[in-house]
Amino acid sequence: MQHNDIQRRKLPERIFHAVCFEGIATAILAPTTAWLMQRPILEMGALTIILATTAMIWNIIYNAVFDKVWPRHKVTRTAKVRALHALGFEVGFIFIGVTIVAQVLGVSLLQAFTLEIGFFIFFLPYTMLYNWAYDTLRDRLMARRQQQRVTAK
Repeated sequence: MQHNDIQRRKLPERIFHAVCFEGIATAILAPTTAWLMQRPILEMGALTIILATTAMIWNIIYNAVFDKVWPRHKVTRTAKVRALHALGFEVGFIFIGVTIVAQVLGVSLLQAFTLEIGFFIFFLPYTMLYNWAYDTLRDRLMARRQQQRVTAK
């Protein structure tokens, strides 16, 4: 197996990555935002699911472009690179999310922006830590698979 084969991510893995990312975030945010905003959990849960679904699509697109522009085999994923990756994703998603929040909750764009800032404060470190953990576990799994292939020969 070549180095590029270890690093290349196909669409099913990108979908798995995004679904896990959003599933964990939704489990944390739906009850937290319902409590903080004094809104019904179903309303905030629905908003969270709508945002999560939209974010999954954005995540797949953003990460595919990021990996194409800065491939893992050429750019080491340092803390600075990971922070810039997370920041780029979140800034892009704020523009998308503000409109959705305003529509679903029936609030002004300013109120929606304020809520999006709260999401940003949560997601910026969450995105960085999730992707770091995912990449670390993925690299270990790929190294183990490579070792098993070598041993089996």
